[in-house]
Amino acid sequence: MTDLAARIAGAPISWGVCEVPGWGWQYDAATVLAEMRDAGLAATEFGPDGFLPDDRAKKAKTLADVGLRAVGGFVPVVLHDPSYDPAPVVATALEGFVAAGATTLVLAAATGQEGYDDRPVLDEIGWNTLLANLDKLAAAAAASGVLATIHPHVGTMVENSDDVSRVLNGSSIGLTLDTGHLLIGGVDPVALAVKHTDRIRHTHLKDVDATWAARVQAGSVSYTDAVRQGMYRPLGAGDIDIATIVGTLEKSGYDGWYVLEQDTILQSQPTDDGPVVDVRASIDHLLAIAEAVR
Repeated sequence: MTDLAARIAGAPISWGVCEVPGWGWQYDAATVLAEMRDAGLAATEFGPDGFLPDDRAKKAKTLADVGLRAVGGFVPVVLHDPSYDPAPVVATALEGFVAAGATTLVLAAATGQEGYDDRPVLDEIGWNTLLANLDKLAAAAAASGVLATIHPHVGTMVENSDDVSRVLNGSSIGLTLDTGHLLIGGVDPVALAVKHTDRIRHTHLKDVDATWAARVQAGSVSYTDAVRQGMYRPLGAGDIDIATIVGTLEKSGYDGWYVLEQDTILQSQPTDDGPVVDVRASIDHLLAIAEAVR
């Protein structure tokens, strides 16, 4: 078992940096990366296009200069449309991953629409196309020395329990266990971690206010509005059993990243310490769990 503390990474979304138009006030990369480093994070996911330099060498240097390793990142791409080939988009992303020394491609089955508040229903052709693309893209990533995973995510084509089961049964790709998106999508993240430990290759740790999650599931509030109202909580302050999830993974020999990812929407530039306060609280909680599972 490798040192868990050396595998705790950050994500720009915890600072409110997101690809969704109109998401909220956005921090610049220099501030976010410096706060990640100072909080003790070992690495970061890339964040949305434009957050880090597009040039591969500049992207790698930006992270190296601040002392952060590159985890990889979230790549939403349409996978279900038979008339669309996602391979060129993913190939371009992989070139950037390799140049920066990143190891993990986090695929999301994008709907082709903006935002995460609605999604179409797939027919069998769509599902067969999606599953075939997952295996094809995983093989392409592996050929580049990068591990590909699929991220069940609210408002994408892989969101709920049935979707996750189809992926597990119909493809060989590994999962990104995103504790928050799974819960909001109606999947018990603890049960999934226990039952399918061997398929989990990457982890996004979120804690969630279950009352807000239930309102999203019921359709009484949109996902974005629930995030705006504080649905995501620092680890240990919500309703997810993070300790059981991490303990299960560590005891199984999991040696992947734990990415702290508390989706945040900022209405304006903070006048206090800002989101890093919650990030520090999450780090402290995760380190306490690590001590308990040694």
